[in-house]
Amino acid sequence: MAEIVAAFGVPHAPAFPALVAREGPNCEVARLYAEIAKHVAAVAPDVLVVFDSDHFNTFFFDNLPTFLVGVTDTTEGPNDQTPMPHYRVHGHAPFAGHLRGSGIARGFDLSLSQDFDVDHSIMVPLHFLTPHMNIPIVPIFINGLAPPLPGARRCYALGEMVRDAIREWPERMRVAVLASGSFSLEIGGPKIPHGERAGTPDQEWTRRVQHLLALGKVNDLLEEATASRMARAGNIGGELLNWIAMLGTIGERKPRFIEPQIDHGHSYGAWRWD
Repeated sequence: MAEIVAAFGVPHAPAFPALVAREGPNCEVARLYAEIAKHVAAVAPDVLVVFDSDHFNTFFFDNLPTFLVGVTDTTEGPNDQTPMPHYRVHGHAPFAGHLRGSGIARGFDLSLSQDFDVDHSIMVPLHFLTPHMNIPIVPIFINGLAPPLPGARRCYALGEMVRDAIREWPERMRVAVLASGSFSLEIGGPKIPHGERAGTPDQEWTRRVQHLLALGKVNDLLEEATASRMARAGNIGGELLNWIAMLGTIGERKPRFIEPQIDHGHSYGAWRWD
């Protein structure tokens, strides 16, 4: 059967590839991504399950699923204007189909897409963590941007379902889980200074989430990550749900590595038990 060998959480700011190209490998962003990349390489996963929230580039209001599994053998991106290389990425359609089927059997009405590309929210992390694009991905999209959002406990249960489905896969396979997103972020909204494009309106929430993650206090996080609390953290604050779904796959473990960028509203984390 398959096994989960590690889990990771990272941000996906579209400016980061250009920033690192400009400032070099010793800048803070490069250093933090490189630390997570070391953990990815150490566990050598055969496939990467990615919990992500699309930014209205792959899906839009005319077709906006709450939960969706991408079932394909290839995808590509970024499909937005992020200044970074364009990549073709392998998927794992049989495994993705298995996860979706298992979810439906367990009461999750998971949408399906077989023909899609992806935006910076997936491609920025892969650019830094798997630059050779040699690890197939299975993207699981969670609506973290357009209210009404799914509940934190429902997203955690989604992660638990994915964990169980991975264990039921009949072939030997090493699976890592990746969460992509921020805890506090406002883009083009009223919670940032006039004239600014983006900002982090709730650094205290970022500190609180970071604290709970570091201590493995998942239940406290689930209690506190209400729709209203995430909304106060910015119109992109629902990306925390991707991290919560990731936690559902691994339970109340403490991370081996976690470091925030409080002023950016996010963290970088690695959970390993080898």
